[in-house]
Amino acid sequence: MASTNLIGLLLPATGTLSGQWGGAVNNAISQIVDAAVAGTQTISTDADITLTVTEGAYDSTGLTSTSAQYAIIRWTANGTTTRYITAPAQSKTYVVINDTAGSQSIVIRGAGPTTGVTIPAAGRAIVAWTGSDFESVGGGSAAGSDTEVQFNDAGAFGASANLTWDGTTLTSTGFGGPLNGTVGATTPTTGAFTTVTTTSAIEVQYGGTGATSLTANNVLLGNGTSAVQEVAPARLVTSWCLMVQHGHQPPPQLLAYPKPKRQ
Repeated sequence: MASTNLIGLLLPATGTLSGQWGGAVNNAISQIVDAAVAGTQTISTDADITLTVTEGAYDSTGLTSTSAQYAIIRWTANGTTTRYITAPAQSKTYVVINDTAGSQSIVIRGAGPTTGVTIPAAGRAIVAWTGSDFESVGGGSAAGSDTEVQFNDAGAFGASANLTWDGTTLTSTGFGGPLNGTVGATTPTTGAFTTVTTTSAIEVQYGGTGATSLTANNVLLGNGTSAVQEVAPARLVTSWCLMVQHGHQPPPQLLAYPKPKRQ
């Protein structure tokens, strides 16, 4: 008998189902609507699975372990390999819960197959068919542990112990570029950093010196975007005297310092 395309509701024809209308409405319409609105499809087998729209009859709902009509998909298999849940490529929303006892991610995708949405272990997502694929439309739960900063991980929430924020201090073990270390607390009124600890020199173009240490009392000379140069004060005076003695004009770097007095 005919049924609707999206969730398989029975479409009785006039003059049919004599004496069976009660069973047909209860099983092939009401029970399926119930599952589509609030039912949970629990998947406990660690294997890829394809969901299809099943049809009911006057004496059966027709719902099975691979029916696509359910509102909620809950994954409880225990594994490590990413598994794929393939649903009909048509209008539908799902709440997807990855309750694996293992570490595996699951992917909810459309027949074809499409790319779909990846839900990591312990993750949650609300997905909807957009006309070409299932996409996350929000509702995902936080990933990782307390204080771990959230980021986009293939359409789902991701987190890492390498990037944390406890409300006062932002800590990272892997800043890209020249800043690679721990950034300390900020001054609440200005947002200025109170401490910056790095494991490598901060380059001149990023506001640093390009050096990891400087000799006490030495004079610093600019060197374009390269690391600053250090010169001992005694060498500056000697250079000035030699240039003046030989009738040369000192370079601009030396003109910033007082001319030595002749003895």
